[in-house]
Amino acid sequence: MVNAHIDFGYPWWLSYGHVVVFVPALALLLLALARRWGRGAIVLFAVLVLWSGVSLFMSKFLFNINSVPPLPTANFFREGKGRVLDIGAGTGRSSIMVLAARPQATLVASDLFGQSFEEHFGPGQSPQERLLANLKLAGVDNRATIETADMRQLPFPSASFDAVVSAYAVDHVNREGSAKALAEALRVVKPGGDFLLILISNDRWAKFAYGPMLTHGGIRGAAWWTARLQEAGFQVLEQGTQPITLYLLARRPL
Repeated sequence: MVNAHIDFGYPWWLSYGHVVVFVPALALLLLALARRWGRGAIVLFAVLVLWSGVSLFMSKFLFNINSVPPLPTANFFREGKGRVLDIGAGTGRSSIMVLAARPQATLVASDLFGQSFEEHFGPGQSPQERLLANLKLAGVDNRATIETADMRQLPFPSASFDAVVSAYAVDHVNREGSAKALAEALRVVKPGGDFLLILISNDRWAKFAYGPMLTHGGIRGAAWWTARLQEAGFQVLEQGTQPITLYLLARRPL
């Protein structure tokens, strides 16, 4: 079982930011009720309590960014044996997701580990040390290696992986960079190999809980990503959504 105490280093406000609104809004609502303030003030504080309370519940139990998620689709890499590449592995959330679901697979966790790493995950140990520590906590470090790589120009031979995954990474770069990353994913995966692309979706859940703070490339939409995958040479097999998440399962033709 994957260790539940792994810290993936995402900013505190993704999980607990709504507490900053919920606690004072609740205190003000109780005070307004006790002192019989005007109806407008009571309604305002009640709305803030409701919004922040529901958003807090969603962030902890629907999104839970600091937990290891299940694979969004059981159809990804069903054979489960072989070598997987994680593009933009970050602190290891998607790498652990795949290794936990496919216990006979090995994985290369790749990331540029540059300035953007600290911007997203905060300061601390070196990026590679933080990723390795999480792989060890999950008990999958014996099946994983770490490589420094730019997703737009991967240093791996063509057709050298049985499957590729990328979660919340390709949508960090601009449109040209996204197209290059998808083309590189096609190049390094074997013919018949799967590519699981997981993206931030600017859906009703994200809009309700976070407003404009979680856009990433989600504003591009499923149709845009499907078209880019097809332009790269993939066949898109499946598309689906989870709260604040869009995933597309694609395959390199034989």
